[in-house]
Amino acid sequence: MPEGARHGWDGLTEPIVEHGSEGLDMARSRRLSRASLRRIGRRCLVVALVLAAIPVVLTFLYLPSFVHPVSTLMLKDLATFSGYDRRWVSIDDVAPVLAHSVIMSEDGQFCFHRGVDLGELRGVVDDALAGEATRGASTITMQTVKNLFLWSRPLGSVRKVVELPLAVYFDAVMSKRRIMEIYLNIAEWGPGIYGIEAAARHHFGVSAKQLSRRQAALLAVS
Repeated sequence: MPEGARHGWDGLTEPIVEHGSEGLDMARSRRLSRASLRRIGRRCLVVALVLAAIPVVLTFLYLPSFVHPVSTLMLKDLATFSGYDRRWVSIDDVAPVLAHSVIMSEDGQFCFHRGVDLGELRGVVDDALAGEATRGASTITMQTVKNLFLWSRPLGSVRKVVELPLAVYFDAVMSKRRIMEIYLNIAEWGPGIYGIEAAARHHFGVSAKQLSRRQAALLAVS
């Protein structure tokens, strides 16, 4: 082969081989990156499904009246060795005036809505769109699922998004009576004081069944 032709041929082949190798490496890297992203995505999906399944399963476990659920704040107190006072009582051993006071203070439509008070929720959205200060729209059911399954801070807005469907589901599975019983026994009525029995004894020195109308009203707004 003539010398000039050989140089010309070399000039054509060397860059092609070099660029071909780089192209293969880049393609391989892209495939590996996509595979890694798919693996991460699958793992995130599995974690999300497991987290979503926990409240669904626990809700059914909490149906029987002999089961006494604990809140996430109680678990936090246990984990940090803070300790807490909680004495579970049946709804039958709570003064009726206390439940009525809580409903009037926290959720006037408790007996009628399906976990979420759509009227109050629309009012909050309208206030937010108008740039006005928003009022609370949490129902007793929403507060119950928050206390049982979710967190208080941070990411309160994210929690609310999760809280809404959970409240609807919880209300569909649980009776109103059982929801109220759980709420009264896991709500925090002071630092480390959980449940209405512990609150009544701590604040007034009486049992939850002995609460007067005035005492019930004070606890309901505390």
